[in-house]
Amino acid sequence: MPWRPGGLADSRDVPATVIVGAQWGDEGKGKIVDLLAQNSDVVCRYNGGPNAGHTIVADGATYKLRHMPSGILWGKECVVGAGCVVDPPVFVEELDDLEARGVSTERVHLSGNAHVIMPWHVAIDRAGERRLGKLRIGTTKRGIGPTYADKAMRLGIRVQDLLDPKILRQKLEVALTEKNVWLENVYGAAPLELEKLAASYEEHAQRLRPYIADTSLLVDRALRAERSVLFEGAHGTLLDLDHGTYPFVTSSSTLAGGAASGIGIGPTRIDDVIGVAKAYVTRVGEGPFPSEIEGPAQKRMRELGGEFGTVTGRDRRCGWLDLVALRYAVRLNGMTSVALTKLDVLSAFDEIPVCVRYLLPDGTETPNFPAHQSDFHHCRPVFEALEGWRQPLRDELPQAAQAYVEFIEQALNVPVRLVGTGAERERVLARS
Repeated sequence: MPWRPGGLADSRDVPATVIVGAQWGDEGKGKIVDLLAQNSDVVCRYNGGPNAGHTIVADGATYKLRHMPSGILWGKECVVGAGCVVDPPVFVEELDDLEARGVSTERVHLSGNAHVIMPWHVAIDRAGERRLGKLRIGTTKRGIGPTYADKAMRLGIRVQDLLDPKILRQKLEVALTEKNVWLENVYGAAPLELEKLAASYEEHAQRLRPYIADTSLLVDRALRAERSVLFEGAHGTLLDLDHGTYPFVTSSSTLAGGAASGIGIGPTRIDDVIGVAKAYVTRVGEGPFPSEIEGPAQKRMRELGGEFGTVTGRDRRCGWLDLVALRYAVRLNGMTSVALTKLDVLSAFDEIPVCVRYLLPDGTETPNFPAHQSDFHHCRPVFEALEGWRQPLRDELPQAAQAYVEFIEQALNVPVRLVGTGAERERVLARS
């Protein structure tokens, strides 16, 4: 298997590429987007909010991006699409932090159709999780779910509403009439004051005004001009609202198909779909996790991989690679290739189990992801053990590491195009 360091060939050969998480998020998508963005013209974020962060290590500095597409570090045109939800104070803080570190934000474009995370969304999210107790979903408590809920109920406030103080005030009055009742009487939280809220968000509006644009039109024009566009997904396939491990999911479409609706282009405009998967698997929050590692090896994996949330700092649960779930992700997204990250973390293990099938409650085994939630919640992993390599990964993969990658390719029937061998942006091997 011939590999070379330094990433991929010029991505202009494939004008529209979607980068999608293939697991429960935290797969290293930011690093892969950062790599491909070098030779791209536009980088778009199409779903999610500041609950999903991307960590990039570049030139010895660590950047933890929340709203911003990873292309920001290369000075690329960056789009935050209509499918995203935006927390204005957090967005402004991120802009200021990047500018202070010498990263220009002049080419950032924010969709006026994106919905705004309001303080009541955060308060309801936090209080709701407390009330659920043992049945909690494990949200980041950033107000994401309640914001998307208001969007679906057609009660949401959009970015463009911030630009008109009259419209904003009217929407705040209507919202607070209901939200304060819920906050006080259901959740036991303090009510929000209209005047303070209006003044604060009118101030945010002035800071955001230069960035607000018709991002659908911008991306359409870029594609028509045959410019290279990257679509960067937040979260991962198994957190998709429709096809993930419901109810332990996020509140938006995390699949590659969501790039079209989240940005505002037709699905036929997408040329390539790269799925990003760790060489093992992690998840944050509650919910079933068949291949979760038992015993002290989980703590060891967490420490070796630095598995702590970019935004929240929460411990990530760690498991061995789950090929059943990964095949499901390939199917849902129509992946054309896979980027395998953090292969170096497995260098510490003599033997590496891989989940190849699930044992269902009725005693049968299946290589397919269960269609029914109850089956998935109670299934057990069937592992196949592969040989470890017990040596650092450099420009050449050891034979056992190559065999591990080839085993994954054969199981997925999709080529592994990239392999991550370290945290730094240059620590990636690509097929020659």
